[in-house]
Amino acid sequence: MKKGNQTPTQQVVLHYRTTRGKEAQTLYEQTGRVCQSWQRKQLNNILAINKDGLWVHTKYGYSVPRRNGKNEIIAMRELYALTHGERVLHTAHRTTTSHSASVRLTTLLDDLGYTEVQRPKKEDILSGAYDKCYTYSKQFGLERIVVLGKNGGSVDFRTRSGKGGLGEGFDLLIIDEAQEYTDEQESALKYVVTDSKNPQTIFCGTPPTAVSSGTVFLNFRNDALKGIKKNTGWAEWSVPELSDPMDKILWYRTNPSINVIFTERSIEDEITGDVTDFNIQRLGLWLQHNLKSAISKVEWQQMMAKKLPEFLNHKLFVGIKFGRDGTNCSMAIAIKTKNKKIFVEVIDCKSMREGIGWIIDWLSQAQNVAKVAIDGANGQPLMIPAMKEAKLKKPILPTVAEVVEANSIFEQAVFKKTIVHMGQEELTNIVSNCEKRTIGNKGGFGYSALKPDTEIALMDSVILAHWLASKDKEAAKQQIKY
Repeated sequence: MKKGNQTPTQQVVLHYRTTRGKEAQTLYEQTGRVCQSWQRKQLNNILAINKDGLWVHTKYGYSVPRRNGKNEIIAMRELYALTHGERVLHTAHRTTTSHSASVRLTTLLDDLGYTEVQRPKKEDILSGAYDKCYTYSKQFGLERIVVLGKNGGSVDFRTRSGKGGLGEGFDLLIIDEAQEYTDEQESALKYVVTDSKNPQTIFCGTPPTAVSSGTVFLNFRNDALKGIKKNTGWAEWSVPELSDPMDKILWYRTNPSINVIFTERSIEDEITGDVTDFNIQRLGLWLQHNLKSAISKVEWQQMMAKKLPEFLNHKLFVGIKFGRDGTNCSMAIAIKTKNKKIFVEVIDCKSMREGIGWIIDWLSQAQNVAKVAIDGANGQPLMIPAMKEAKLKKPILPTVAEVVEANSIFEQAVFKKTIVHMGQEELTNIVSNCEKRTIGNKGGFGYSALKPDTEIALMDSVILAHWLASKDKEAAKQQIKY
């Protein structure tokens, strides 16, 4: 019977000569199961070691379309860990997923001839009386498996949160359902393996869909394929572009377990009118962006004011952004409020065909303009002499580092809800339909539009104005004491 492609369509694997994959495969197959060729290759990559006996890939990620058996690789890796004294933290997006993973692992132990012990005695554990025994804490959402004995390891199963794993130490971190892994969760979890003598993190998932909330997996994949991540391996089965769902050649190219776990008829039943979803879920398509906006419409609307807020001192901070394609220019303002928030509003966004006269006119007539920031190499040379001729204050031309800072401050303000606005329709539309993009070479980010009919310069001008306002420090009132 015809088999699916056993080799990834894209992969990055560091050079190695030795692997413990064969040992893990043998252990797994003693349960009566068979390790497929593609699974064996991934296991070899994951368990590759260098001359010092350390993992070649301290971070390894792989993406396979649904129902191909990608989680079985995780089970093999955890089975090896349990019999070699490693401490493992298995995290998933859903509690049901992490629970199923714990059941899968105990079933493997049972089929290996291990016996579950309900209440082990400490003295018997220390004396080595328990041979091929394990304990299994079955509390839903807090499952834990411990293999008793000198070389026994442990696996804790948890649902991910922004605080999960803090204060605990592990050797192996599993990121199951990695397409849902968020920046906040990564911040909390990435340090749990830091103090291990031989740490490893494994990312396992599928490409993000319209309902996926995570961005870490997407960024990890992009960086791995660019070769800019150290000690990192990656493998995926995917199509490079939106493709015909009826093309059976692509079914076999992107699904290594076709005719082993599922059949052609199963795939035929999956085909509906949503071509994009089929491409993502069955053909492994990675879109160039995460479909989910970096800022949701609900988040933005929660900061909308019913009436104009009371301002602190009416000082205006102006952000001007010239679009990267040179088509449009946007101007926005920010003002501090008495309740220590920052009010933002777009003044206008116009085509560059209309020139910059409208900006100069507005700045000349406005009162209390404290600072002006201008970003966009195509517009700065036009604005500087025009502002000088109009006898306006010299503008700030932010550096790449300052633009990165502005975006970071804006993101934190959205999270803390320290922004206030009046619900401008165009601004709401772009803010709730944006994604992060890399800026510079030090991990900074900016935003880009998800929809082709929206102008990100409109949002960028708001971010610049907000940045100026947030950096402005009020002069301390002079106190005279006698």
